[in-house]
Amino acid sequence: MFQRLPFPFPGDHFPAELGAVVQRTVLTGDLPALEVTHAPDGSWTVGDGVNDPNLPGASTATHIAHAVAFNSSVAGLATMAPGHVARRSGPGEPWTIRMLEGWDDPV
Repeated sequence: MFQRLPFPFPGDHFPAELGAVVQRTVLTGDLPALEVTHAPDGSWTVGDGVNDPNLPGASTATHIAHAVAFNSSVAGLATMAPGHVARRSGPGEPWTIRMLEGWDDPV
């Protein structure tokens, strides 16, 4: 599993070996993915948009494919450039992509 891989991804698909920090509620299917971030440093996060992902045990590092398994529309975000965040209001709703604000520049 790799935290960062060269972007853009071949075929506009997430590579199988790409890792992400994903909220456990998304991994279990308890809550849908409502926020996906492609940080300026090339790393990815997937969150439920409700709970604090920074609480102890709330998130884990895993393959992004596991988040896609419960949220197939996340796969369509593989072309989202670094420094952007995608949000949606609920399952089946469209993703809105915006530039990230307040993040540090890439390392």
